[in-house]
Amino acid sequence: MESKLPNVGTTIFTVMSALATEHKAINLSQGFPDFDMPEALVRLTSEAMQKGFNQYSPMAGWMPLRESIAAKIHDLHGVSVNPDTEITITPGGTYAIYTAFTAVLRPGDEVIVFEPAYDSYIPNIEVNGAIAVRISLDFPTYRINWDEVRARITPRTRMIALNTPHNPTGSILRDDDIEQLRQIVQEHDLLIMSDEVYEHLIYDGEPHRSMLRYEDLRQRAFVCFSFGKAYHCTGWKMGYCVAPPAFTVEFRKIHQFNCFSCFTPAQVGLAEHLKDSVEYRSIAGFYEGKRNYFAKLMEQTRFKPLPSYGSYFQLYYFDHLSEKSDKDFSIWLTKEHKVACIPVSAFYQEATDNGVVRFCFAKKEETLERAVERLVKVFPA
Repeated sequence: MESKLPNVGTTIFTVMSALATEHKAINLSQGFPDFDMPEALVRLTSEAMQKGFNQYSPMAGWMPLRESIAAKIHDLHGVSVNPDTEITITPGGTYAIYTAFTAVLRPGDEVIVFEPAYDSYIPNIEVNGAIAVRISLDFPTYRINWDEVRARITPRTRMIALNTPHNPTGSILRDDDIEQLRQIVQEHDLLIMSDEVYEHLIYDGEPHRSMLRYEDLRQRAFVCFSFGKAYHCTGWKMGYCVAPPAFTVEFRKIHQFNCFSCFTPAQVGLAEHLKDSVEYRSIAGFYEGKRNYFAKLMEQTRFKPLPSYGSYFQLYYFDHLSEKSDKDFSIWLTKEHKVACIPVSAFYQEATDNGVVRFCFAKKEETLERAVERLVKVFPA
């Protein structure tokens, strides 16, 4: 069989989590919490099952949930979104991203992708016969070089893929980024795939500059979200896509022949839970506290932090501590010292190694404490 994705193997997340399990390491590699999701959401979803909400929901999603999402978007961004024609519930944010690409890309189309990049983007593009045009974010700030973007645009460029807050770096889009983006997409008539699954995990008083805030950008964008990141339930694989009506029509054409509909009880529970604006507005403060706590603990080590303005990831320099590659260092740390992290080179097609690894701080305080205790023994300050 000739593979449609010949260069794709097992993801680094699977590899490092398996290593963590095998060697009984503390897993700060894969991005998932080790604490419970909100008790109220568990109760609401359980009640939905007990009340009989166990059959197919509508293809586009449970309407009360779409209405709650529209209300949340209006609350956060002052924007009115039509829940009937602009919101589709999906089995996770990654699925929404894949469906957005598949709805519009044709063989030979080019998509600008910024590296380091979440690992699903390029395979999603390539499986549709399109071409990923890779541009490295400026190191170590991980900002977009818009002059390079302009230089890489061709008549075949169809879309720009964005991610804010950014995985793995924790960088965010700023006002000047938005202005540059507006000029470029208007001048070249480009579409946008905006991965905003960490929308609520943004720190230091910064706003989330969602594509939904800007009418001109919103009309060109598929904007993808995840409930798993917000409500500590990554295993639910529940997300949604917001897009203009014409885009949504094409999105749902793919969606209806893929999963068709999503887990109904969770949709019913989420529809009610999203009405609590205090809950979703408090998520940033909750995770900012974890970021700060982990950073304080890590001051006991010789790892050097890079700024994290969002997501639940923190990057650290290690190249002054070891001559190993970031992949070898991560494997060594997991096997020998029982703390698992992710090498940032895994987020580049060419495995660019800047001597940086990623830790996930979406963990209980005692988990972070135990991990840092182990790191201090190896690299004390």
